[in-house]
Amino acid sequence: METIAAISTATGNGGIGIIRMSGKECFEILEKIFIPKQKQKIEDIPGYTIKYGYIINYETKEKIDEVLVSYFKAPKSYTTENMCEINSHGGMIVEQKILEQCLLAGSRMAEPGEFTKRAFLNGRIDLSQAEGIIDLINSKTTSEAKASFHQLEGGLSSKIQEIRKDLLNIMADIEASIDYPEYDIEEVSNKKASDELNKILCKLLKLEESFETGKILKEGIHTVIIGKPNAGKSSLLNAILKEDRAIVSQIEGTTRDSIEEMVYLKGIPLKLIDTAGIRNTNDEIEEIGVKKALKLLEDADLALAIFDNTKPLEKEDIEILEKIKDKKAIILLNKIDEKDIHLEETKEIKALNKPVIRISAKVGDGLEELYEQILKMFSLKEIEVNDGEIITNIRHKNQIRKAIDAVNEAKQGIENNMPIDMISIAIKQTLEELSEITGENVSEDIIAEIFSKFCLGK
Repeated sequence: METIAAISTATGNGGIGIIRMSGKECFEILEKIFIPKQKQKIEDIPGYTIKYGYIINYETKEKIDEVLVSYFKAPKSYTTENMCEINSHGGMIVEQKILEQCLLAGSRMAEPGEFTKRAFLNGRIDLSQAEGIIDLINSKTTSEAKASFHQLEGGLSSKIQEIRKDLLNIMADIEASIDYPEYDIEEVSNKKASDELNKILCKLLKLEESFETGKILKEGIHTVIIGKPNAGKSSLLNAILKEDRAIVSQIEGTTRDSIEEMVYLKGIPLKLIDTAGIRNTNDEIEEIGVKKALKLLEDADLALAIFDNTKPLEKEDIEILEKIKDKKAIILLNKIDEKDIHLEETKEIKALNKPVIRISAKVGDGLEELYEQILKMFSLKEIEVNDGEIITNIRHKNQIRKAIDAVNEAKQGIENNMPIDMISIAIKQTLEELSEITGENVSEDIIAEIFSKFCLGK
């Protein structure tokens, strides 16, 4: 493969910049533009060695920058190819100038994610580990980073390989029953296959179920603050964010559109959405805001339904309670610092059997209780990511669902006394679906799509 080059550090000024090259002719190209302080033949330089010197202009031989160059010799490198990293002074001009010399000397510009793609194609990592790298780079919380790093280390891969091994053992028994029909072992094979498929199904279901936690780690809990105008929605948003993000006013209908902010609740991302107050209105713009609020409520993971605890429930309040009855929701009774008419005692709120928390968004009372309730509702007090069983990638989740469907098809075939060779078709399908996760059986289009999400130089 051609030698590729790219800047691996983020755009902008910084302490150092890194220009990376990988390929068979990497060191020959480097020799044309790098003058080390102590000259050595390439074959005499051990891998994992750093040499000090200067990058020069390929044509004029003029010094461009003082650098450190790291040498990584095949196969012990990120890509398993010969590879070097030029550590220069940070700054767009310097980095671009050095990259330009690499290209002039014989390398070509790397595509997004091409270094990691080569690591995958050369067998150093599988596809799920490659996806773990991009998830780690994009992590927004410590928990998400831990889950991504565990995937990078092969946590998910080992689980998939374990399940594939179990499936291959079933296939071996099936092949034996087909090849040696005179021993009449099909009935025994069916019973054993059914038992093993049940165990495999449990493992797959556990992986699929972990996606709910993984989705939260990656995207946050989509939380909609819903209520009538002046119930305290914007005040609650500001109190949680600890800043004046939303306009707070005694004038009803101040919030016309949704306001979205990400906040981290004890390490868990909470995507907070403040919405327009729910009421009947003749204002066309406000009406659009109300409709949008109801749509956001419909799609939310959690609803924070806030009510003015200084006034009796009105028609709009009852409608809001009706909207949240089938959702994960917490009822917040606001303004307890002003007046308390104990709305929690009303039959409408009691009938919902939802958690009720009395708060003052203005002074911050009740917020800690709210945070604890959210953690409890989503079982997030202790997210364990060290067992490799948290799926954060929708592609993996979809493949696991397809594998579950194929296992169920195989089980159904056994229950219907179908010939064992017919049952093997569904088991082979399960193997293929799981192989798409690790990349052993995956199309070029999927590979291209995955690596297109990477940045240049990774």
